Amino acid sequence: MNSSPSPTHHAPGENALAPAEPAGSVLIRTPVTADGSAMWHLARRSPGLDLNSPYTYLILCRHFSRTCLVAQAPEGLAGFVTGYLLPDRSDTLFVWQIAVASTHRRTGLGRRMIDSLLTGLVPLGIRHLQATVTPGNRASLALFSSVARDLGVECRESPFFPAEMFPAEDNPSSPHEPELLLQLGPFDRSGKQDGDRQQKEAPPCR
Repeated sequence: MNSSPSPTHHAPGENALAPAEPAGSVLIRTPVTADGSAMWHLARRSPGLDLNSPYTYLILCRHFSRTCLVAQAPEGLAGFVTGYLLPDRSDTLFVWQIAVASTHRRTGLGRRMIDSLLTGLVPLGIRHLQATVTPGNRASLALFSSVARDLGVECRESPFFPAEMFPAEDNPSSPHEPELLLQLGPFDRSGKQDGDRQQKEAPPCR
């Protein structure tokens, strides 16, 4: 879930297409450029999450705000999810990074952000969701499996970036794991999902 997005023609800057949604004391909303610095700091504090440059998070907030969300708590940023539309498949959302502050983990905040993102984008024509995860990232695998299960859609897993594609110099003490591609969908604009809505016992991503 850590490959670099292609800065193409996806989203106009800072369009609040995803509605603000309160989640207890946390407000889930569309990011603005000023959130970029806090997103970088949160990513830096998130074990296992590749840290991108501060400029990357500013660009995501500015040019890709339509497909990103932040979770605002009274004490500061509680989480964020970043994504973009595939350049050659405008009906497919690629979820790049999900981060949740340590004080808000195990509260379901990551799932609420994904649900909020889909709620805002599926009516606009998003039919598929993609993300990459490493085999050891059980939390992300469980998250996307639960999304697919609850929405009654397929979650397909396939090889994406093998480990040897990542430069050894990036982290000599801990080589990068391979990245697996997860593909969820298809979603339906009506809010219901294609196929049998009774598919609540769908298997995990495979």
